[in-house]
Amino acid sequence: MRSVADRIRHALSFEILGLALVTPLGALAFDMPMSDIGVVGVVGATIATAWNYLYNLGFDHAMNAWTGTTQKSVLQRIVHAALFEAGLLVILMPFIAWYLGIGIWEAFVMDVAFALFYMVYAFVFNWAYDRLFPLKEWQAAQEA
Repeated sequence: MRSVADRIRHALSFEILGLALVTPLGALAFDMPMSDIGVVGVVGATIATAWNYLYNLGFDHAMNAWTGTTQKSVLQRIVHAALFEAGLLVILMPFIAWYLGIGIWEAFVMDVAFALFYMVYAFVFNWAYDRLFPLKEWQAAQEA
């Protein structure tokens, strides 16, 4: 399993890169000031960072208990990303509606758009992260 330091590096790099991508794209897509999308992005990234740490820790413990490893198949990565984004959607939607002064439906649409972006981004980022920083247990399993 990953160390605390590795989990922190993972969470912070995920959120910083994601924020750098989603802020200008969100401002363009929703025709809103980049500053408003930036605030939503920073608050969302802060909440998502905490959620990321807790969710991934729980997911890894569950995977390890059920399968004996934390190495994920493609299907497990898809389930992992979808469940993460569903949880975050429930947490962030009320904040988005309140901060931007929009209705709950508009906040839902915006939140779903961000979730779809982040679902694809999470899949690609986590796959790349696992290749850049593989665990020793994975290397031993590949050699066997």
